[in-house]
Amino acid sequence: MDQVLLFVTITLALVGLVMMFSASAVMAGKRFDDSWYYLKRQLIWLTLGLTLLHLVSRIDYIWWKRLAWPLLGLVMVLLVMVLVPSISGFINGARRWLPLGPISVQPAEMAKLSVVIYLAGYLARKEDRLQDFASGLLPPLLIIGMLSGLILREPDLGTVVVMGLVVGALLFVGGARLSHLFMFALCSILIGLALVLTSEYRLPRLLTFLDPSKDPLNAGHQITQSFLAFGNGGLFGVGLGEGKQKLLFLPEPHTDFVLALVGEEIGFVGTAIIILLFAVFVIRGFQISTRARTPFGRYLGVGITTLIGIQALINACVVTGLLPTKGLTLPFVSYGGSSLVVSLIAVGILLSISRDRQAGREEARHRSGRRWTTRR
Repeated sequence: MDQVLLFVTITLALVGLVMMFSASAVMAGKRFDDSWYYLKRQLIWLTLGLTLLHLVSRIDYIWWKRLAWPLLGLVMVLLVMVLVPSISGFINGARRWLPLGPISVQPAEMAKLSVVIYLAGYLARKEDRLQDFASGLLPPLLIIGMLSGLILREPDLGTVVVMGLVVGALLFVGGARLSHLFMFALCSILIGLALVLTSEYRLPRLLTFLDPSKDPLNAGHQITQSFLAFGNGGLFGVGLGEGKQKLLFLPEPHTDFVLALVGEEIGFVGTAIIILLFAVFVIRGFQISTRARTPFGRYLGVGITTLIGIQALINACVVTGLLPTKGLTLPFVSYGGSSLVVSLIAVGILLSISRDRQAGREEARHRSGRRWTTRR
């Protein structure tokens, strides 16, 4: 098992636990009269996630190829359930969570990993047909498009953007024609622009991104406070627990903008270390992928690594003002049970690929059995 990847993952999760508690204590005390509220819940999710990571890392990853369709069907059902008013309610203007007793789960987080598993299996089976648009490229795009449509109904454009980038990367690695990928990118950009220009809240976000100083107290408030947090932190930060922006100035400092609090309390150096850890994660993930003995393992490893790397990159760009504000968590670090557990399960699959003890023989037996059936 790849010890470096495991060490980086646990380090990010533990650092995230500390920073999330520092960011959320004041807010939790005001909302729930319990400063430890978010920390206790995140600890439960982290324990569950690490347990699942351990179990998944010991399961031959080839099994995920067989579970791709059932997982995709389950996620689609959950995404439909989210849109039913009697089952889920609006939170911050969106329907993204399914209540399960005292907790809530976010099916869109599961959808990202399910799409990676499905597409990795599809590419492993059909990589020789991927040059043909109708029989090779179109079928997975239609299925992923249906999932994306359900997620957009929540609405959640950020998750769809991440999925689109991961799908594009996997298709490129799989050998799709560049002309087809260019068409896919162009159509995605045009659809994205249409969604932004016709939305009553996405367009102001885009205009605010272009010039946050025009409305620093309303539309530009969150990104302006994020800038102030990084500015206050300087090189080494103001000290752990000493940040001021978390005192109800920066909205949601424990979720999407936790990196801004990192910048304020442990400074540019602390922020750079976290970014460096993600860079190491991506490098190790791609190294694991190239060493996999089956095409499915290679595509699955590339997809998981790209998924976590892209989401971390987008989150870092958002909090530093390089991209418009979008509700995407920083993997392993931000508060959020669904995101944390799904990310840790994805790492467990990567660790299983790094073991790769039986996958080659398993795939060889499967192929030989298929050839024998064909001869009969």
